[in-house]
Amino acid sequence: MSKKTRSHLIKKFKRQRRIGEELPGLGKPGALAKRNYPPGFKGPLTNRRKTDYGTRLYEKQKVLLHYRMREKQIRNFVKLSKRGLVQNWLEQLFTNLESRLDNLIFRAGYAKSMAQARQLVRHGFVTVDGKKITIPSFVVSLGSELSVQADWFENTEFIKIKDKPVLDIPSFLEKKDDKKGFSVTLSNEPKLVDVPFPIEFRFIAEFYQKVKP
Repeated sequence: MSKKTRSHLIKKFKRQRRIGEELPGLGKPGALAKRNYPPGFKGPLTNRRKTDYGTRLYEKQKVLLHYRMREKQIRNFVKLSKRGLVQNWLEQLFTNLESRLDNLIFRAGYAKSMAQARQLVRHGFVTVDGKKITIPSFVVSLGSELSVQADWFENTEFIKIKDKPVLDIPSFLEKKDDKKGFSVTLSNEPKLVDVPFPIEFRFIAEFYQKVKP
């Protein structure tokens, strides 16, 4: 392992230790295996208490870190989710987040992390219904088919991912990998239960309840 790779790994581990949760989107499991307490401390703080605001902030940080988004981006998605005749904007928010192109590439097992999935999209490796899309935040419509260039599946990096995927393929994706090629279809709308890490959704709702569409 090179010095640069090791430094990158330590950074991802620290981020997960800071919020006390392993996030599959970072692509580096095992962050809490040896040190399940925040960086900067020599051991668990059993009497450490969080304020209500602190708890909501931690839950929000999970979302930002897993989906590789900034505060401005998540607020734009909140606004989008509140538009129109939406009965449950919170569920619509996570439906949209899980339907992002970079996330679907990651959840399909074509990338080891959200960062790598985003890179594949930006470099033009991904098409949606036959059209090349280079915007990672593109929200894929229900029934659309995603394809990745065949060259990627011959890459040694993908071979490692295929042998040891980070997550199982979710029920909302229909995967078709055969001799004709590799593709995945968004067959159902993702729901709150499909979010691949523990999260208190009510705190997310409280944090963004005042954001107007």
